[in-house]
Amino acid sequence: MTTEQVVAPATRFALPPGSDAVAPPERRGIARDGVRLLVARRPSSSTSRVEHRHFHDLPDLLEPGDLVVVNTSATLPAALDAGLPDGRPTPVHVSTVLDDGEWVVEVRRQDGSGPHLGMTAGDRLRLPGGYTVRLGAAYPDPSASSSRLWRATVSPATDLPRYLARHGRPIGYAYLAGRFPLADHQTVFGTHPGSAEMASAARPFTTPLVVRLVARGVTVAPIVLHAGVSSPELPEPPTPERFDVPPATARLVASARAAGGRVVAVGTTVARALESAATPDGAVHPASGWTDLVLGPDRPARVVTGLVTGLHAPQASHLLLLEAIARPDLVAAAYGAAVEHRYLWHEFGDSTLFLP
Repeated sequence: MTTEQVVAPATRFALPPGSDAVAPPERRGIARDGVRLLVARRPSSSTSRVEHRHFHDLPDLLEPGDLVVVNTSATLPAALDAGLPDGRPTPVHVSTVLDDGEWVVEVRRQDGSGPHLGMTAGDRLRLPGGYTVRLGAAYPDPSASSSRLWRATVSPATDLPRYLARHGRPIGYAYLAGRFPLADHQTVFGTHPGSAEMASAARPFTTPLVVRLVARGVTVAPIVLHAGVSSPELPEPPTPERFDVPPATARLVASARAAGGRVVAVGTTVARALESAATPDGAVHPASGWTDLVLGPDRPARVVTGLVTGLHAPQASHLLLLEAIARPDLVAAAYGAAVEHRYLWHEFGDSTLFLP
């Protein structure tokens, strides 16, 4: 399924007031791996359908021979203070840099409450440091008359990570109680800078927790997928993203599957990368490039058999991916329990573990 073919997720729920995680757990008096973990699996005689644990319990919930795949993309400070053509200040979020050197940007409303949908091709904005950005075609659909994202040319030309390191700040949305340093937006695995927003499913991992996983006989393997700018105000499918599944990880996936172990993706970014590298029979081969894959009813998961993830907003396209891996009934049960037990949403919130 490509981004043009997305359907609505079957999972329906409404968030009660107070469901937003407004700050990193450490700033709320909770350890990084102390957030809650909702475990959803097919029930057996010894397990229930939904179980409430904490993230530091994860090694006890996996088995020797399981493979945990993580995203090593690190977060860029991708928010900039820009100036509109009429001189008013406004935030700009940089989603990615394309192969031809153009940036993909989202111009935000002045109060940061959502995308500025009144921009047109040819508009120029002032950027910090004496740079300017000129909007080109809408992205990813260049024929769109109104767009959240735009291809953009920056003058003078500059290296994106270096420029953002000097002038940018981490992207944050209205539900956060202030701004937090870049270190709060990084995971323990983040070694390859490139994501506009944190691959947040891995945020609760700590070095001691990884050691416990390895000691239990669980293998940890890397991929890279540089996440673009999300769409919290206007539910949309993810745009094409750059990814890399290295040969060693492809071999470990094959080994785990052959031995009957589970392939547990840490985050929808990892699931997207692995499934983009999978053949119809579930074999994963080394692959790199750009992926526009969206899992859903017409494209179920072929290789991922477990998923660690955060909690996604109502109608988010990520719910389709969850349903493709865990089936709609299990996702609905998990989200019903998360709402009932007042779990916290967003990148600094609580976690779920799907073991269908």
